[in-house]
Amino acid sequence: MPARRVKPSLYISVDVEADGPIPGPYSMLSLGAAVAGTQDADGFTAADPEKQTFYRELRPIGTEFVPEALAVSGLDRERLLDEGAEPAVALAEFSAWVREVAVGAQPVMCGYPASYDWMFLYWYLIRFTGASPFGHSGCLDMKTLYATKARLPLRAVAKGTMPRELLSRRRHTHHALDDAIEQAELFANLMAWPGNSQ
Repeated sequence: MPARRVKPSLYISVDVEADGPIPGPYSMLSLGAAVAGTQDADGFTAADPEKQTFYRELRPIGTEFVPEALAVSGLDRERLLDEGAEPAVALAEFSAWVREVAVGAQPVMCGYPASYDWMFLYWYLIRFTGASPFGHSGCLDMKTLYATKARLPLRAVAKGTMPRELLSRRRHTHHALDDAIEQAELFANLMAWPGNSQ
């Protein structure tokens, strides 16, 4: 029986900025994404993370916010109430962008850590578009990837403990697109890294 042909994976680094810990009561205020690379049977090929990107600032969906969370991004909630994109429009545009850049491949969201960004992204996609271009589980956590390759417990991992050559030289600015591009470079470095030997 012939082997089933597996589509390549297209990894998309995603970063979100939000005004609280969970979606629903709190809002995703910005969404940045950058194509990090493609993996097929021959291995991983890094992409130029500045070449294919997406960025939107969104109108808040509720009145609640955590001042400390809002301060991290520096986004002006009042401005976004007037100027932010409607979430349904922004997420439909994002889904269309993902489908366009992932032609012939299966898109996979990657983040550092993915759990927070995926939680907001998936909730918003289902709530405002009814579907996710990543499916329900097309997400890869860079922190877990590093922990596995480094043979470390997950809770022992932080960017500050990683070998310097794995890290992007870009600053982590808490601007969603800047950070998505920075993390795309980290992802490409992690994919190429052989890891720690036993």
